[in-house]
Amino acid sequence: MNCLIRIESAKQKILHLPLTPTVLHSLRETARLYTTHYSTMIEGNRLDPEQVEEVLKHQGHFPGRERDEHEVKGYYAALTQVEKWVAQGAPVTEKMVQTLHALVMGHGKVAAKPTVYRDGQNVIRDGRTKAIVYMPPEAKDVKGLMTGLTGWINKNADLPCPIVAAISHYQFATIHPYYDGNGRTARLLTTLILHLGGYDLKGLYSLEEYYARNLGAYYDAISIGASHNYYMGRAEADITKWVEYFVEGMAISFENVLKRMDEAKTQGSPDQSALLRKLDPKMRKALELFKEFETITSRQIGELFGFKPRTSTSLCASWVESGFLTVVDASNKGRKYKLAAKYQKLFN
Repeated sequence: MNCLIRIESAKQKILHLPLTPTVLHSLRETARLYTTHYSTMIEGNRLDPEQVEEVLKHQGHFPGRERDEHEVKGYYAALTQVEKWVAQGAPVTEKMVQTLHALVMGHGKVAAKPTVYRDGQNVIRDGRTKAIVYMPPEAKDVKGLMTGLTGWINKNADLPCPIVAAISHYQFATIHPYYDGNGRTARLLTTLILHLGGYDLKGLYSLEEYYARNLGAYYDAISIGASHNYYMGRAEADITKWVEYFVEGMAISFENVLKRMDEAKTQGSPDQSALLRKLDPKMRKALELFKEFETITSRQIGELFGFKPRTSTSLCASWVESGFLTVVDASNKGRKYKLAAKYQKLFN
Protein backbone atom coordinates (compact mmCIF):
# COMPACT_ATOMS: atom_id res chain seq x y z
CA MET A 1 0.00 0.00 0.00
CA ASN A 2 1.49 3.29 -1.17
CA CYS A 3 0.39 5.19 1.94
CA LEU A 4 2.31 2.81 4.21
CA ILE A 5 5.46 3.53 2.19
CA ARG A 6 4.81 7.29 2.53
CA ILE A 7 4.37 6.90 6.29
CA GLU A 8 7.65 5.02 6.71
CA SER A 9 9.53 7.47 4.51
CA ALA A 10 8.32 10.50 6.45
CA LYS A 11 8.90 8.74 9.77
CA GLN A 12 12.56 8.00 9.03
CA LYS A 13 13.22 11.55 7.83
CA ILE A 14 11.59 13.07 10.91
CA LEU A 15 13.45 10.85 13.36
CA HIS A 16 16.77 12.00 11.91
CA LEU A 17 15.93 15.68 11.53
CA PRO A 18 17.73 17.51 14.38
CA LEU A 19 15.94 20.26 16.28
CA THR A 20 16.91 22.17 19.39
CA PRO A 21 14.92 21.27 22.54
CA THR A 22 13.29 24.71 22.53
CA VAL A 23 11.94 24.35 18.99
CA LEU A 24 10.97 20.70 19.58
CA HIS A 25 9.11 21.60 22.77
CA SER A 26 7.23 24.35 20.97
CA LEU A 27 6.20 22.09 18.08
CA ARG A 28 5.18 19.27 20.42
CA GLU A 29 3.05 21.50 22.61
CA THR A 30 1.35 23.00 19.56
CA ALA A 31 0.52 19.47 18.37
CA ARG A 32 -0.95 18.55 21.78
CA LEU A 33 -3.11 21.67 21.84
CA TYR A 34 -4.31 21.10 18.27
CA THR A 35 -5.04 17.44 18.97
CA THR A 36 -7.14 18.44 21.98
CA HIS A 37 -8.92 21.16 20.02
CA TYR A 38 -9.77 19.07 16.97
CA SER A 39 -10.77 15.89 18.83
CA THR A 40 -13.21 17.80 21.04
CA MET A 41 -14.37 19.95 18.12
CA ILE A 42 -15.50 16.78 16.33
CA GLU A 43 -17.89 16.24 19.24
CA GLY A 44 -19.22 19.80 19.07
CA ASN A 45 -16.83 21.71 21.33
CA ARG A 46 -17.02 25.45 20.56
CA LEU A 47 -13.61 26.65 21.82
CA ASP A 48 -11.15 27.75 19.13
CA PRO A 49 -7.41 26.86 19.34
CA GLU A 50 -6.50 30.12 21.08
CA GLN A 51 -9.22 29.60 23.69
CA VAL A 52 -8.12 26.01 24.25
CA GLU A 53 -4.59 27.23 24.96
CA GLU A 54 -5.95 29.91 27.30
CA VAL A 55 -7.91 27.31 29.28
CA LEU A 56 -5.09 24.76 29.49
CA LYS A 57 -2.07 27.02 29.94
CA HIS A 58 -3.40 30.09 31.70
CA GLN A 59 -6.48 28.82 33.56
CA GLY A 60 -8.64 30.98 31.33
CA HIS A 61 -12.42 30.94 31.71
CA PHE A 62 -15.17 31.58 29.18
CA PRO A 63 -18.62 32.09 30.77
CA GLY A 64 -21.24 29.86 29.25
CA ARG A 65 -18.61 27.47 27.90
CA GLU A 66 -17.92 25.52 31.11
CA ARG A 67 -18.74 22.18 29.51
CA ASP A 68 -16.38 22.95 26.64
CA GLU A 69 -13.65 23.85 29.13
CA HIS A 70 -14.12 20.58 31.01
CA GLU A 71 -13.90 18.62 27.76
CA VAL A 72 -10.55 20.09 26.69
CA LYS A 73 -9.11 19.64 30.18
CA GLY A 74 -10.19 16.01 30.17
CA TYR A 75 -8.76 15.26 26.75
CA TYR A 76 -5.47 17.00 27.50
CA ALA A 77 -5.10 15.03 30.75
CA ALA A 78 -5.77 11.80 28.87
CA LEU A 79 -3.07 12.68 26.29
CA THR A 80 -0.63 13.23 29.15
CA GLN A 81 -1.51 9.80 30.56
CA VAL A 82 -0.93 8.20 27.16
CA GLU A 83 2.59 9.67 27.09
CA LYS A 84 3.33 8.16 30.52
CA TRP A 85 2.18 4.69 29.47
CA VAL A 86 4.22 4.90 26.29
CA ALA A 87 7.32 5.79 28.31
CA GLN A 88 6.73 2.66 30.38
CA GLY A 89 6.21 0.51 27.30
CA ALA A 90 3.14 -1.09 28.86
CA PRO A 91 0.87 -3.32 26.71
CA VAL A 92 -2.68 -2.11 26.06
CA THR A 93 -5.20 -3.28 28.67
CA GLU A 94 -8.91 -2.80 29.29
CA LYS A 95 -8.06 -0.84 32.43
CA MET A 96 -6.07 1.62 30.31
CA VAL A 97 -9.05 2.12 28.01
CA GLN A 98 -11.35 2.61 31.01
CA THR A 99 -8.91 5.07 32.55
CA LEU A 100 -8.72 7.10 29.35
CA HIS A 101 -12.52 7.28 29.30
CA ALA A 102 -12.57 8.33 32.95
CA LEU A 103 -10.13 11.16 32.25
CA VAL A 104 -12.09 12.27 29.20
CA MET A 105 -15.36 12.36 31.13
CA GLY A 106 -13.96 13.44 34.49
CA HIS A 107 -12.68 16.91 33.52
CA GLY A 108 -9.08 15.68 33.61
CA LYS A 109 -8.96 14.70 37.27
CA VAL A 110 -5.69 12.88 37.91
CA ALA A 111 -7.26 10.35 40.29
CA ALA A 112 -10.01 9.42 37.85
CA LYS A 113 -11.31 5.92 38.59
CA PRO A 114 -11.54 3.62 35.54
CA THR A 115 -15.12 3.69 34.30
CA VAL A 116 -17.10 0.48 33.82
CA TYR A 117 -18.76 -0.24 30.50
CA ARG A 118 -22.39 0.69 29.84
CA ASP A 119 -25.06 -1.44 31.45
CA GLY A 120 -27.77 -0.80 28.88
CA GLN A 121 -28.43 -0.26 25.20
CA ASN A 122 -27.29 2.92 23.47
CA VAL A 123 -27.91 4.15 19.95
CA ILE A 124 -26.33 6.63 17.56
CA ARG A 125 -28.78 9.02 15.95
CA ASP A 126 -28.55 11.40 13.04
CA GLY A 127 -27.99 14.86 14.54
CA ARG A 128 -30.52 16.42 12.17
CA THR A 129 -33.29 13.86 11.70
CA LYS A 130 -32.80 11.98 15.02
CA ALA A 131 -33.17 8.73 13.13
CA ILE A 132 -31.15 5.78 14.42
CA VAL A 133 -28.06 5.34 12.24
CA TYR A 134 -26.38 2.63 14.31
CA MET A 135 -27.35 0.31 17.15
CA PRO A 136 -24.26 -1.09 18.94
CA PRO A 137 -24.10 -4.56 20.54
CA GLU A 138 -26.09 -5.30 23.67
CA ALA A 139 -24.51 -4.45 27.03
CA LYS A 140 -24.10 -8.13 27.94
CA ASP A 141 -21.72 -8.58 25.01
CA VAL A 142 -19.57 -5.48 25.55
CA LYS A 143 -17.16 -6.93 28.12
CA GLY A 144 -16.30 -9.93 25.95
CA LEU A 145 -15.85 -7.80 22.87
CA MET A 146 -13.54 -5.35 24.67
CA THR A 147 -11.48 -8.20 26.12
CA GLY A 148 -11.19 -9.60 22.63
CA LEU A 149 -10.17 -6.23 21.19
CA THR A 150 -7.35 -5.56 23.68
CA GLY A 151 -6.13 -9.13 23.33
CA TRP A 152 -6.11 -8.82 19.55
CA ILE A 153 -4.12 -5.56 19.72
CA ASN A 154 -1.35 -7.18 21.74
CA LYS A 155 -1.23 -10.38 19.66
CA ASN A 156 -0.80 -8.72 16.27
CA ALA A 157 2.60 -7.08 16.52
CA ASP A 158 3.51 -8.73 13.22
CA LEU A 159 1.00 -6.54 11.37
CA PRO A 160 2.00 -2.97 10.39
CA CYS A 161 1.18 -0.77 13.37
CA PRO A 162 -0.92 1.71 11.31
CA ILE A 163 -3.16 -1.19 10.23
CA VAL A 164 -3.58 -2.39 13.83
CA ALA A 165 -4.44 1.15 14.92
CA ALA A 166 -6.96 1.58 12.10
CA ILE A 167 -8.77 -1.68 12.84
CA SER A 168 -8.76 -0.96 16.58
CA HIS A 169 -10.28 2.48 16.06
CA TYR A 170 -13.03 0.98 13.91
CA GLN A 171 -13.73 -1.88 16.31
CA PHE A 172 -13.90 0.37 19.37
CA ALA A 173 -16.39 2.61 17.58
CA THR A 174 -18.32 -0.52 16.58
CA ILE A 175 -18.52 -1.82 20.16
CA HIS A 176 -19.37 1.66 21.49
CA PRO A 177 -18.78 0.51 25.08
CA TYR A 178 -19.99 3.74 26.74
CA TYR A 179 -23.04 5.95 26.58
CA ASP A 180 -20.87 8.99 25.86
CA GLY A 181 -17.22 9.79 25.11
CA ASN A 182 -16.68 6.88 22.70
CA GLY A 183 -15.25 8.98 19.85
CA ARG A 184 -12.68 10.73 22.01
CA THR A 185 -11.67 7.49 23.72
CA ALA A 186 -11.33 5.72 20.35
CA ARG A 187 -8.98 8.42 19.09
CA LEU A 188 -6.92 8.27 22.30
CA LEU A 189 -6.69 4.49 22.02
CA THR A 190 -5.43 4.95 18.46
CA THR A 191 -2.79 7.40 19.68
CA LEU A 192 -1.69 4.96 22.40
CA ILE A 193 -1.32 2.08 19.91
CA LEU A 194 0.64 4.17 17.40
CA HIS A 195 2.96 5.65 20.01
CA LEU A 196 3.65 2.26 21.60
CA GLY A 197 4.42 0.95 18.13
CA GLY A 198 7.05 3.62 17.51
CA TYR A 199 4.84 5.96 15.50
CA ASP A 200 4.84 8.87 17.94
CA LEU A 201 6.99 11.15 15.72
CA LYS A 202 8.24 12.89 18.85
CA GLY A 203 4.62 13.77 19.61
CA LEU A 204 4.43 16.25 16.75
CA TYR A 205 1.46 15.14 14.64
CA SER A 206 -2.31 15.28 15.02
CA LEU A 207 -4.53 12.76 13.24
CA GLU A 208 -7.47 14.57 14.83
CA GLU A 209 -6.73 17.59 12.66
CA TYR A 210 -6.99 15.39 9.58
CA TYR A 211 -10.38 14.05 10.73
CA ALA A 212 -11.78 17.43 11.72
CA ARG A 213 -10.86 19.23 8.50
CA ASN A 214 -13.26 16.99 6.60
CA LEU A 215 -15.74 15.50 9.04
CA GLY A 216 -17.95 14.27 6.25
CA ALA A 217 -15.20 11.98 4.96
CA TYR A 218 -14.45 10.78 8.52
CA TYR A 219 -18.03 9.73 9.23
CA ASP A 220 -18.49 8.34 5.72
CA ALA A 221 -15.38 6.16 6.06
CA ILE A 222 -16.28 4.76 9.47
CA SER A 223 -20.00 4.26 8.75
CA ILE A 224 -19.75 0.83 7.13
CA GLY A 225 -22.21 -2.04 7.05
CA ALA A 226 -25.33 -3.24 5.31
CA SER A 227 -27.47 -2.51 8.37
CA HIS A 228 -27.52 -0.02 11.24
CA ASN A 229 -27.64 -2.98 13.66
CA TYR A 230 -24.38 -4.49 14.99
CA TYR A 231 -25.74 -8.03 14.66
CA MET A 232 -26.97 -7.48 11.09
CA GLY A 233 -23.99 -6.35 9.06
CA ARG A 234 -21.64 -4.09 11.01
CA ALA A 235 -19.64 -6.89 12.63
CA GLU A 236 -18.93 -8.62 9.30
CA ALA A 237 -18.46 -5.48 7.19
CA ASP A 238 -15.56 -5.02 4.78
CA ILE A 239 -13.57 -2.18 6.37
CA THR A 240 -11.05 -1.68 3.57
CA LYS A 241 -12.46 1.79 2.90
CA TRP A 242 -11.89 2.84 6.52
CA VAL A 243 -8.35 1.41 6.67
CA GLU A 244 -7.40 3.20 3.45
CA TYR A 245 -8.83 6.47 4.79
CA PHE A 246 -6.94 6.04 8.06
CA VAL A 247 -3.50 5.28 6.62
CA GLU A 248 -3.85 8.06 4.06
CA GLY A 249 -4.54 10.42 6.98
CA MET A 250 -1.39 9.19 8.72
CA ALA A 251 0.67 9.76 5.58
CA ILE A 252 -0.69 13.29 5.16
CA SER A 253 -0.21 14.10 8.86
CA PHE A 254 3.37 12.77 8.88
CA GLU A 255 4.29 14.70 5.74
CA ASN A 256 2.85 17.88 7.24
CA VAL A 257 5.06 17.40 10.31
CA LEU A 258 8.09 17.03 8.07
CA LYS A 259 7.27 20.35 6.42
CA ARG A 260 6.82 22.14 9.75
CA MET A 261 10.03 20.68 11.19
CA ASP A 262 11.98 21.62 8.09
CA GLU A 263 10.68 25.19 8.39
CA ALA A 264 11.54 25.32 12.10
CA LYS A 265 15.06 24.07 11.38
CA THR A 266 15.75 27.15 9.31
CA GLN A 267 14.69 29.67 11.96
CA GLY A 268 18.24 30.64 12.83
CA SER A 269 18.97 28.06 15.53
CA PRO A 270 22.51 26.62 15.55
CA ASP A 271 22.90 23.05 14.31
CA GLN A 272 23.05 20.78 17.36
CA SER A 273 22.46 17.55 15.45
CA ALA A 274 25.65 15.81 16.60
CA LEU A 275 24.89 16.51 20.25
CA LEU A 276 21.22 15.55 19.99
CA ARG A 277 22.05 12.22 18.37
CA LYS A 278 23.98 11.22 21.49
CA LEU A 279 20.73 11.25 23.50
CA ASP A 280 18.25 8.40 23.67
CA PRO A 281 14.48 9.13 23.48
CA LYS A 282 14.02 9.38 27.25
CA MET A 283 16.90 11.85 27.57
CA ARG A 284 15.44 13.99 24.79
CA LYS A 285 12.07 14.03 26.52
CA ALA A 286 13.70 14.93 29.84
CA LEU A 287 15.12 18.03 28.17
CA GLU A 288 11.58 19.44 28.39
CA LEU A 289 12.05 19.83 32.14
CA PHE A 290 15.27 21.79 31.71
CA LYS A 291 13.47 24.23 29.48
CA GLU A 292 11.56 25.31 32.61
CA PHE A 293 13.88 24.42 35.49
CA GLU A 294 17.61 24.80 36.05
CA THR A 295 17.65 21.86 38.45
CA ILE A 296 15.26 18.92 38.74
CA THR A 297 14.54 16.01 41.09
CA SER A 298 14.00 12.32 40.43
CA ARG A 299 10.39 12.90 41.45
CA GLN A 300 9.92 15.24 38.50
CA ILE A 301 11.39 12.59 36.21
CA GLY A 302 8.95 10.09 37.68
CA GLU A 303 6.01 12.41 37.05
CA LEU A 304 7.15 13.05 33.48
CA PHE A 305 7.29 9.35 32.59
CA GLY A 306 4.85 7.88 35.10
CA PHE A 307 7.63 5.90 36.82
CA LYS A 308 7.69 4.68 40.41
CA PRO A 309 10.22 6.44 42.75
CA ARG A 310 12.74 3.59 42.65
CA THR A 311 12.70 3.49 38.84
CA SER A 312 13.12 7.25 38.43
CA THR A 313 15.93 7.35 41.02
CA SER A 314 17.74 4.54 39.22
CA LEU A 315 17.30 6.31 35.88
CA CYS A 316 18.77 9.54 37.24
CA ALA A 317 21.74 7.64 38.65
CA SER A 318 22.42 6.04 35.26
CA TRP A 319 22.20 9.45 33.59
CA VAL A 320 24.75 10.85 36.03
CA GLU A 321 27.07 7.95 35.25
CA SER A 322 26.67 8.49 31.49
CA GLY A 323 27.43 12.20 31.78
CA PHE A 324 23.96 13.48 30.89
CA LEU A 325 23.25 14.87 34.38
CA THR A 326 25.36 16.15 37.27
CA VAL A 327 24.39 16.10 40.95
CA VAL A 328 23.76 19.49 42.55
CA ASP A 329 22.62 18.46 46.03
CA ALA A 330 23.90 15.04 47.07
CA SER A 331 21.68 14.62 50.14
CA ASN A 332 19.23 11.74 49.88
CA LYS A 333 16.14 13.83 50.64
CA GLY A 334 17.03 16.93 48.65
CA ARG A 335 19.03 15.44 45.83
CA LYS A 336 18.82 17.56 42.70
CA TYR A 337 20.28 17.30 39.25
CA LYS A 338 21.25 19.71 36.52
CA LEU A 339 22.05 19.20 32.88
CA ALA A 340 25.71 18.46 32.16
CA ALA A 341 27.56 21.51 30.84
CA LYS A 342 28.01 20.16 27.32
CA TYR A 343 24.25 19.75 26.93
CA GLN A 344 23.33 23.17 28.30
CA LYS A 345 24.35 24.70 24.98
CA LEU A 346 21.25 23.08 23.49
CA PHE A 347 19.22 25.85 25.10
CA ASN A 348 21.41 28.73 23.97
